[in-house]
Amino acid sequence: MNKKNYWLTGLFSIVCAIYLFPLAVLVINSFKDKQAITGRVFHLPTKETFVGLQNYLRGITSINFFQSIGYSFIVTVLSVLLILLCTSMCAWFIERVGGRFCRWIYYLFVFSMVVPFQMVMFTLPYVADRLGLTAPWSIPLVYLGFGAGLSVFMFTGFVKSIPLSIEEAAMIDGCTPLSTFFRVVLPIMKPTYISVAILQAMWIWNDYLLPTLVLDKTKGYYTIPMAIQSAMTDSYGSVDYGAFMALLVLAVLPVILFYILGQKHIIKGVISGAVKG
Repeated sequence: MNKKNYWLTGLFSIVCAIYLFPLAVLVINSFKDKQAITGRVFHLPTKETFVGLQNYLRGITSINFFQSIGYSFIVTVLSVLLILLCTSMCAWFIERVGGRFCRWIYYLFVFSMVVPFQMVMFTLPYVADRLGLTAPWSIPLVYLGFGAGLSVFMFTGFVKSIPLSIEEAAMIDGCTPLSTFFRVVLPIMKPTYISVAILQAMWIWNDYLLPTLVLDKTKGYYTIPMAIQSAMTDSYGSVDYGAFMALLVLAVLPVILFYILGQKHIIKGVISGAVKG
């Protein structure tokens, strides 16, 4: 390793530490009492300030934790599956059919990525209520609209690298367009599927604003970010910071584990997309 590589390694190590620092502070404070959190935020817990799992137990019992986690899981899984299936088929259609119409459809998807959410957030609750999209099992249709732009963009880029001869051979063997997609194209697109799934799952799981605007809270439909925020706003100025920190750790833990398990597939997706064709 030359001198330049040492400098780059040190630089990126510092950047990594900066990004991890807020998460480390969050985990540390989740094991401290309230006085230590408010008075010595960046200190490690001592024998006097360490409270073990008490903050976690209080946090779980202060909200409908398992119900909220269940709703978040339903929303995330259904939304990601719907986005993956619809956008990958759309990207394949756009790239293989071609023509002016498909190009315009592709440009509309790309344009949707630059439209600010604030432009639609005021009319979104009204439209979702009218269409009956206010439940955890129906809000994935809303997420499909907001997540389609990036997903179609990524899938279209990968479909361009798939040799057309493979699909033509499947057609000669008697495959219909649908069977060609599911039996031939879909397995080849696995790296991109995983990359898109991770990106969309991280966004949907952590999203607070869209579920708050759309979900029917009178029926108790609270995702985990909504439940945590509700616990803070209902405390009338007295916030249990220990329980709050513990809930935040529990909320971010699933998506961090999901990312760690799938990060190697993101790298494979980038490499395969770069060298094919």
